[in-house]
Amino acid sequence: MELDLKPIELAGIEKKRPMIIAGPCSAETEEQVMDTATMLANKGIKIFRAGIWKPRTKPGGFEGIGVDGLAWLKRVKQETGMYVATEVATAKHVYECLKAGIDVLWIGARTTANPFAVQEIADALKGVDIPILIKNPVNPDLELWIGAFERINNAGLKQLGAIHRGFSSYDKKIYRNLPQWHIPIELRRRIPELPIFCDPSHIGGKRELVAPLCQQAMDLGFDGLIVESHCNPDCAWSDAAQQVTPDVLDYILNLLVIRKETQTTENLGELRNQIDDCDNEIIEVLAKRMRVCREIGTFKKEHDMTILQTGRYNEILDKRGAQGSLCGMDSEFIKKVFEAIHEESVRQQMEIINK
Repeated sequence: MELDLKPIELAGIEKKRPMIIAGPCSAETEEQVMDTATMLANKGIKIFRAGIWKPRTKPGGFEGIGVDGLAWLKRVKQETGMYVATEVATAKHVYECLKAGIDVLWIGARTTANPFAVQEIADALKGVDIPILIKNPVNPDLELWIGAFERINNAGLKQLGAIHRGFSSYDKKIYRNLPQWHIPIELRRRIPELPIFCDPSHIGGKRELVAPLCQQAMDLGFDGLIVESHCNPDCAWSDAAQQVTPDVLDYILNLLVIRKETQTTENLGELRNQIDDCDNEIIEVLAKRMRVCREIGTFKKEHDMTILQTGRYNEILDKRGAQGSLCGMDSEFIKKVFEAIHEESVRQQMEIINK
């Protein structure tokens, strides 16, 4: 289905990239909230974020200050003129935020993964017209993410935005959550009018990764950034390692290179023609390869051989990965390409054998 969207409208905020939302992971004390908000406001930040309810992986940790913290966000609005934003996970959260006059709500990754929870929030938001941002689910499931937008949109909300916070992985990686940039890129292709924010804090998990991730998001044409910023990050009650001070955030934002989204592509015409020629050649070579695979399938059928020959498959992956590396490409990328080719080869051979 197509979403019925309209631009996010917040008076006094310029319609330019990037739109910035910043503030601490959690509202901890009134003093911490006001100190951070004042510092950010002095740096020109217009939208302040703070977690009021914090879903934790295990019980016993700091799970947010709760409803009392909403009064602090109201004070931020009154004394700094900033808009305020927080996360909601239940209908009760929605009701309390609306009663407190919170300007922007977002749905967290764990909640997005639960259609029942998203529907509950959607039902609680009927008749409301405020910006709602939806983080990607913890697992790389684009359809689940889009389904959350559809549920909120069906409730009549049109000021929607996506937050890309990366995807959980069991393996230890450089990032806390793998970026898997191709997923928000595909979301942009599917719903081009939907603004996308990047959450470099949760993708990186370390403050030193925030700056390069912000630049990557801008290079990919993202519309905004939602960054965790704390007046004293090392003493934060949650996610201390990934928060930056308002001064550091200001430094990061001032160094960002914001490239033009649209400009003449006349000079790219010849290069794009070459790309088209290369793509045509790739298709022709793949078609030839699949024809040979079907002949192999016929041979295997005639000689009662299994389709999957593990030794040969491993040989192809290792050899092609090494060749790709020698040609200046990432070996893992080449392996993924040949995994996809092999999957189609097996499918075509299965058709031959099952005839």
